[in-house]
Amino acid sequence: MLKPLLAALALGALVSAPAAAADTKIKFTLGWKTQGSDAAFMLAKDKGYFKEEGLDVQIDQGEGSGATVTRIMSGAWDAGFGDVNAIIQNAAQRPDAAPVMVYQMWNRPPFAVVTKAEAGVKSPKDLEGKTLGGAQGTPTTRLISVFAKTNGVDMEKVKLSNMAPNLQEPMLIRGDIDGAMVFTLTSYFNLVLNRQDPDKDYRWLNFGDYGLDLYSNGMMVSRKLLKENPKAVAGLVKAVNRAAIEIGKDQEAGMKAIEAYDNLVNLAVEKRRLQFAYEKLMVSPEAAEIGLGDIKDDRMKKAIDIVVQGYGLPRAPEPSEIFSREFLPARAERELVYTAN
Repeated sequence: MLKPLLAALALGALVSAPAAAADTKIKFTLGWKTQGSDAAFMLAKDKGYFKEEGLDVQIDQGEGSGATVTRIMSGAWDAGFGDVNAIIQNAAQRPDAAPVMVYQMWNRPPFAVVTKAEAGVKSPKDLEGKTLGGAQGTPTTRLISVFAKTNGVDMEKVKLSNMAPNLQEPMLIRGDIDGAMVFTLTSYFNLVLNRQDPDKDYRWLNFGDYGLDLYSNGMMVSRKLLKENPKAVAGLVKAVNRAAIEIGKDQEAGMKAIEAYDNLVNLAVEKRRLQFAYEKLMVSPEAAEIGLGDIKDDRMKKAIDIVVQGYGLPRAPEPSEIFSREFLPARAERELVYTAN
């Protein structure tokens, strides 16, 4: 009688024991196709940092850093890597639907006008009399009028030519346009892939250097996730911060994670893109002061005003509608030390 009794007790224990909690599933969209600058998300997944936070994160390729916002607003994605300025644009009109930035990664904006060095454009005023090519609706083209006004450029003397994004660098190289209104992280490497030297043979008028002190890409989440599962949001931020800080000291670790996610990428180019993102967009005096992931509210307020002007928005959202620091790890855990390797 003993064996049947033990078997019955064991079966009862199995039935009554609580099931192990399943990891929370998160659908995450990148800003574009796989790039080295996405390494923190891949590393957090590859090394199990998301898993440690009880998260099962599915990473999907994107359609543009602005499209990240509309993807999340559609309800099909929970979180993503995208442009805070697109949040501002949507929050001005649909405040209850726009996502919230919870980890600001790019402290500096990647918006710029690039010209050939031989064109002699050394300042914004030199753009007068030139033809600039740009893709309609991008932040750079939408904000060019604010850039011009801020720097005393008469836009009546500047010709704007609308074109597909993939035509900008080829037309600039051929001399069909004098300059292109671009996203530096993309354009710089499009020139590299076209066997150009973007440092020696081109000049870059970065918006951030000429009065448009904007923030840019970071990790954002849906308002639904924010409200229903703040623990998952905190876990996302903790895992991505851990990976981003690690990559600052070891870019090879980031590239291994990129390759594991997409083995078709050009590793040499994407490593340079990863380092470009850190050197040009993430490392800054402000980031050194407040730590990676955070913002300054007064600066964000000014940035919001710039975007409202550039996009002709009906109202200026408050910084608290755009960004939440509620889920940031302690300042000491967000100390970015970057060493190119």
